Amino acid sequence: MGENSQENKVLTIADIAEDLGVSKTTVSRAISGKGRIGSGTRERVLKYIEEHNYTPNVIAKGLAQSKTYNLAVVMPGDYELIDLPFFQNCIMGIQEIASSFDYDMLLTVCNNADVTKLERIVRNRKVDGVILLRSFVKDVQVEYLQEKKIPFIVVGTSGYKGAVQVDNDHRAACKELTSILLMKRMKKIALIGGNEEHVVTQSRLKGFQDAFAELERPIDESLIYMNLDNAVLLEDKMDEIIRQEVDCIICMDDAICMEVLYKLRREEIAVPDQIRVASFYNSTVLETHDPSITSLDFDAKELGMLVCRTLLDMIEGEKVEEKTLLGYEVRLRESTK
Repeated sequence: MGENSQENKVLTIADIAEDLGVSKTTVSRAISGKGRIGSGTRERVLKYIEEHNYTPNVIAKGLAQSKTYNLAVVMPGDYELIDLPFFQNCIMGIQEIASSFDYDMLLTVCNNADVTKLERIVRNRKVDGVILLRSFVKDVQVEYLQEKKIPFIVVGTSGYKGAVQVDNDHRAACKELTSILLMKRMKKIALIGGNEEHVVTQSRLKGFQDAFAELERPIDESLIYMNLDNAVLLEDKMDEIIRQEVDCIICMDDAICMEVLYKLRREEIAVPDQIRVASFYNSTVLETHDPSITSLDFDAKELGMLVCRTLLDMIEGEKVEEKTLLGYEVRLRESTK
């Protein structure tokens, strides 16, 4: 084989095996680092690869290691438009790490009660691991993946034993922000939350309760409103909250917060002069709002990167922490002055 044709040809495992007079299995074992092979033979194969600038084809490499080099990323079917920046940034972090390890992403949308898409992906052996972008109190996806013994990781906090999870410390963050508002002498605080089936909703509620307990302040349970992720329901309850003349409204996420702000504007109620407003989740919409809204800031891209690194470690059989919590920042802005 001439020098020019050698440079222009994409080498395969079969080519290397033929040139070195060894089997394709031997070459695969040398590349993967797994299986029985003499050290001298391994060195000879690796030296050949280095001299010929051989980069293993991902499919061939996958066959050699019984891997697909694909990861499934499962988005919830019930996300709101305002949730997209979080998912986009998280997926960017996942993709950045995945691509550096020659992995590709297979993105799918699944409702918690319907795992048919996830079943098809697993049944057809399309992926080496799964990332779930939302956790549920009763989590059918987690139950299915545990049954099938597929490496998976939950973005969020899960109550399922053995489920590896990476989350922001929502409970501590919500406790800190609520404590700050209580120390600002806001005595009558209303809390508006979303779907109680989401674990993050439960974590945020516990953080809110922790702040009252630590400061030995009584909680007015009548001012806690849950499952208001529907605009019509929220409109109705907001009339009730306004009549009670609360000092502050804390919203569990930015989507709820925007609905609250729209309602207050329609009712010509000034923020923060008449009612203060805060959110347990930040977004660019809240940052640029007039007035800007006090909120909690979490790094979704960093979260995605750590999630992917952890899953890849699991796929390689390494021991990982069952639960990892990332930090947060409290953004005090004009809406609570």
